[in-house]
Formats: sequence, C-alpha cells, structure tokens
Amino acid sequence: MSTLVTGARGISNAPWFTSMVTVVLLAAMLGAGGAAYPGFLSLQVIFNLLIDNAFLLVLAIGMGFVILSGGIDLSVGSVLALSTMVAAWLLQTAHWHPALAIAAVLLMGACFGAAQGLVIHLFKLQPFIVTLAGMFLARGLCYLISIESITIDQPFFVALSQTQIPILGGFLSPGAIIALVVLLAASWLAHFTAFGRSVYAVGGNEQSAAMMGLNVGATRVAVYALSGLCAALGGLLFSFYMLSGYGLHGQGIELDAIAAVVIGGTLLTGGYGYIAGALSGVLVLGAIQTLIAFDGTLSSWWTRIVIGTLLFVFCVVQRLVGGRVK
Repeated sequence: MSTLVTGARGISNAPWFTSMVTVVLLAAMLGAGGAAYPGFLSLQVIFNLLIDNAFLLVLAIGMGFVILSGGIDLSVGSVLALSTMVAAWLLQTAHWHPALAIAAVLLMGACFGAAQGLVIHLFKLQPFIVTLAGMFLARGLCYLISIESITIDQPFFVALSQTQIPILGGFLSPGAIIALVVLLAASWLAHFTAFGRSVYAVGGNEQSAAMMGLNVGATRVAVYALSGLCAALGGLLFSFYMLSGYGLHGQGIELDAIAAVVIGGTLLTGGYGYIAGALSGVLVLGAIQTLIAFDGTLSSWWTRIVIGTLLFVFCVVQRLVGGRVK
C-alpha cells in the first residue's frame, strides 16, 4: 500500500501531470460536445479551434516563458492592439511594403518587451507593476495613431486572411499554421537550449541560478523581449483575422493568455511546466466557447464563468502540487 501511495505522489509531482490533466479535460469536453451536438466532432470544427485562437496561442507561448521565469506580463493585450494599429497605419497611410511593415511591428514588440524586462531587472521592481504600466502605455499609444478603427485592404494581408490550406479533408488558415510553427520552435527553445534551461532555473530559484553563474538579468530581459515579440506576432495574426487595426482590439486578452498557460499546466510561481501546454490550454478555452455556441441558449458570458471556475480549480491544484514540488 505504501508503495502505491508513494507512486501516486511521484506521478502527481511529475512535470507532465497537470498538463496531462488538461489533455484529459479537453478530451472529455470534446466527447461531451460530440455526444450532445451532431457535427461537433467534425474535423473542421476542431480545426476552427486553432483558426479562431491562433493569435491567443502565440500570446500564450510568450506568456508561458514569462511565467516559467517567475514573472508575469500584463501588457501583451495592449501590445497586440498597438501592433494592429502600427501595421494598419504603415500599410494604409505610410504605404510601406508588407514585409517591411511586418518586420517593423515585430521589432517594436521585441523592443517594448525588452525595455520592460530591463526596468524590472535594473530597478528590482515587481513585474506586475511594470507590465501594468506597459499595458496602459501601449494602449494609450494606440490612440495617438488613431481613435478610429483603420481598415486594412492591402492585397497581401487580404490574401492571407482569405487563404485556406487543405489538410485531411478540412482546412487551416495561414495564421493557424504560423502559430503551430511558433509552438514547435518555442518548445525546442524551452527544452533543448541553454536559454530554456536558464529560464527554468531562474523561475525555480533566482538566487540559486545566480550562484550557478547564470546571467539572470540577460535571461529576464530576453524572456520579456520574447513575450513582446510573441504579442506583436499575435497582433499581426489578429490583423490577418480582422483586417483592421483598432485600439480596442485585444481588451482582456492578456488574462486569457495567463489562463491558457495556467490551465495548460504551468505553475504560476515559475520553474515548472511545459510550453506545449499552452496549446491544450488554448484549445480548452476554445472548446468552451464552441460548446456554448453550439448550445445556442446560453449567454456568451458563461464562457467567462466557466473559464474562471476552471482557473480557480487549476490554481488550487497547482498549489497542492507546487507545495510538494518546490
């Protein structure tokens, strides 16, 4: 009996345990939806979960690195909105080539994130406060560009918005493919590079990481730069999806990104979890929205209620598991 108890504790302490719980939850939700609603389990409905949430997946990937390092980034939703506005202005008003506009937006996002990481490290400030300031700053900068929505009719962006890539009898959008490629690259970066090991070490115990000779400051700045880069890329994907730039885009999306990362199994205190868990977390959020849409009788606010309940449950579970892990 003691061997069984010890084995059960060992499994619950394993890094993959909470991520596997999320996968089981996703499978249960899809199964319940398939049993209740005809057509729910069609391949295209599953693909639509990725198509509709590609930008959120990219945001959650960047947020995953930040949380693994022991931080938080509340600015990603505002950086997403700012990216849509900058892209729209460069394309529609300045008439930049799409490649140059995309490069400029990605560079802007990376620099914005790096600046936040530098302030956090140099002045020993709480990431919550610094990124909260960044959230207000980025959202305010949107309205310096325009207080109105800017429609994007640039042919390259329109083509990406309308393209359907056939896969297994269904189709994915270019944005969904880009998000999956970013997920694969981020997973490799987190688990097979020195940078990834540094992120886990800093998130696990910053003092120990410094004593091991790791450059904590450089790691932190790089993590926030990566988060800003992902937020800018998410903004571009959102631009493909909406074909517009607007200062109100992405309101509250930073909380969805945090929820996806936590539900995907990453510990909020840092140093524990998988970047790939962001995918299962985003799909869970998407499945909740799809179930409510298929039902047709429930208000869209039930999405927030269910997500809030799940997040509360996962935080409690993480606390119980994290208390033994850390």
